[in-house]
Order: sequence, then C-alpha cells, then structure tokens
Amino acid sequence: MKTAQRNCVRIIGGQWRRRLLSFPDAEGLRPTADAVREKLFNWLGQDLPGWHCLDLFAGSGALGFEAASRGAARVVMVESNRSACAALRANQTMLDANNIILECADGVKLLTQSAAVLMQNKFDLVLIDPPFASALQATVLTLLPPFMNDGAYVYVEHDGSLQLPEGWSVWREGRAGRAHFNVLQQA
Repeated sequence: MKTAQRNCVRIIGGQWRRRLLSFPDAEGLRPTADAVREKLFNWLGQDLPGWHCLDLFAGSGALGFEAASRGAARVVMVESNRSACAALRANQTMLDANNIILECADGVKLLTQSAAVLMQNKFDLVLIDPPFASALQATVLTLLPPFMNDGAYVYVEHDGSLQLPEGWSVWREGRAGRAHFNVLQQA
C-alpha cells in the first residue's frame, strides 16, 4: 500500500464530503474509522448547525473536520504532535475551514489551565480520542464539566478498560475491532 494512500482519511458527510485529509506517520495516531464516524453522526444527527465542538487529541483531524463539515459553528482542535499539527493546518487551509481553531498544545494541560480558547463558548460536543490505551479519557472527563453546555455530548474512544468517573452516563455505545466507543452525557 502506498504511503500517500495509507495516510489519508476521507470526510464522509457535509460540505466537504469525499474530500481527503492527509496526516503524517506518528506514534499512536490512528484515525477513527469511517464506519464509526458514520455511526456517531447518525446518533447525533447528520448536521450540527451552530454547535461548538472540542476535538482533544485531534490527530488526523477526522472527527473535528467531520463536525466542521457538518455545519458546526466552531471546532477547536487540540493536538500536541507538531507534525500532526502542521498537517491539520495544511488541511484547514486546503478546505478554507474558517470555523476551525487549531491549538498546538497538550489537551489535558489546556483544560487544567482553562485556556482562553476554551473559555470563549461552552461546548455542545467534545471528542476524546487520545492515543490508544493511554488511559487519559477518565482524567479528561473529570476536567470537562466547566467547559460544557447543558445536554452536551462527549464521544470517547478507548480500549475497553474505561472506568467512567462519577457523574457520567452512557447514552450510546459501540465497538469496532479493538476500539470501543461511547457517547456520554453528564448524569
């Protein structure tokens, strides 16, 4: 398989449907599969007009660009890997995605510092897909509530070992291969 094809993911819905996003080889970077993204956005509704979304650990950008393509008013994408961040910026420019704000930073540190970019508006959807088996999900879930609107959704990918912190309930769940995914809401 050619590297260029292997390091691409396509947007499956919205205004940028069928557009390809390139991403670098980076340890722990694995885009969310098309079928999983399709299921997620079927659960949430195909369009997200006016939504404010936070994509922590953005990686390839598959989830954040998908939300932006489907009409989200604002998507804050956070990624700490510099080469992945450069690819996200290139994809943002290619798509002329002016509803995306890119932060090249550590997602957990950004939450603990209550960074200005996170305080502008509360979020309707938070996407949490850290490097597989990193166990950062529970930590992030404990930090999120001040940044969320009432009734907000949180999408979490994990290896099946996620223990939900108190105050969270599973709204929907699924599995694709080794990856487990949940859509959560505050209880």
